Amino acid sequence: MRYDIRRLGILIFIVFISGVSQGMLMPLISIILEQSGVSSTANGLHATGIYLGILVSSPFMEAPLRKIGYQRILQIGGLMTIGSLLLFPVWKSVVFWFVLRLVVGVGDHMLHFATQTWITDFTPSEKRGRTLSLYGLSFSIGFAIGPLLAALVKINMVLPFVLSSIMCGISWVLLFFLRNERPFHANESTSFFDTARRFRSVIKIAWLAFISTFIFGYLESSMNVNFPVFGLRTGLSINEVSTILPAFSFGAIITLFPLGFLSDRYGRRKVLTYVMFGGALSFLGAALSQHSVMMLFITTLCAGMIVGSTFSLGISFMADLLPKDLLPAGNLLCGIFYSFGSISGPFVGGAAIEYISSASFFYCIFGLLRIWKYTFNKNPTHTVSLQTTI
Repeated sequence: MRYDIRRLGILIFIVFISGVSQGMLMPLISIILEQSGVSSTANGLHATGIYLGILVSSPFMEAPLRKIGYQRILQIGGLMTIGSLLLFPVWKSVVFWFVLRLVVGVGDHMLHFATQTWITDFTPSEKRGRTLSLYGLSFSIGFAIGPLLAALVKINMVLPFVLSSIMCGISWVLLFFLRNERPFHANESTSFFDTARRFRSVIKIAWLAFISTFIFGYLESSMNVNFPVFGLRTGLSINEVSTILPAFSFGAIITLFPLGFLSDRYGRRKVLTYVMFGGALSFLGAALSQHSVMMLFITTLCAGMIVGSTFSLGISFMADLLPKDLLPAGNLLCGIFYSFGSISGPFVGGAAIEYISSASFFYCIFGLLRIWKYTFNKNPTHTVSLQTTI
């Protein structure tokens, strides 16, 4: 038990540092490109580099995890992220930065895939919602701190990158205190075609859970890439953008654990349904209060409190539906759908800002959440409250 607590603590700290680096990198690059005259559409497309890295690497990640184990995957992913962060200040080039974003995407995905699968593997089902809420909580706290680091660009462009890489280096050193383990049924065939076969099985069983991770990816990337552009175009200062933007993550911090606990008690599906409805109302309120800094902060905070837990709830929902031997494939698909959402968010939101109005990306989020709720209502699953099955 003592070892499990230490292992969970180190994994949660690694996810926290990953959240800091992602939360810093997305708005930082967006602000630098906007100030360099890059269009909002191109800015949004550029942000997809991280998620393209996730998508390209995902089909090939299950086999290495089964062969070399969780700790080794985490070490490789950490080195890729640290190296990329240190290279950003070396050459200010749109193309070069896009390539680095691809590499960061692969490294971060290795970190999240390994930590998610490891946690879902050793956590009992009756505690899964609470444990994964701690996972989401640590990432959200880091993600909330990240934009504050991005504001240091006013002092020196190099400073945020260096500080973030140092923190990643500290988390990488902690990995040596973990004993390496491999997934359940690690000796199964690990070819690309076997992974594809497991993907098909997982999608048939748990496709509804992946909608949640898609939505979270869309929300997170759209807020962190499109919101700074929206703010600068509507007259907000960099300080105001850097103050409002973390409110989404801070809101998630407040409610992640309570919502995880409620999902353990009343069922993931029921909690997700209420989350969709409340989130839609919050983003509608943000769109209607676009000219008030105070109201933008309040509505963004409320949105984070309601929908900021959708990723951890989605992973828990997926783990409830799948047998243990399919968890690696299920966690990979969580990352893939998250990436699809993250790629869609900046592109759709950037185009909406460019061709419709500054606040139209809020209306896009509102519409997506309404569609999500409709899909859940029309497609019941066989999942029941964990309280009734234990």
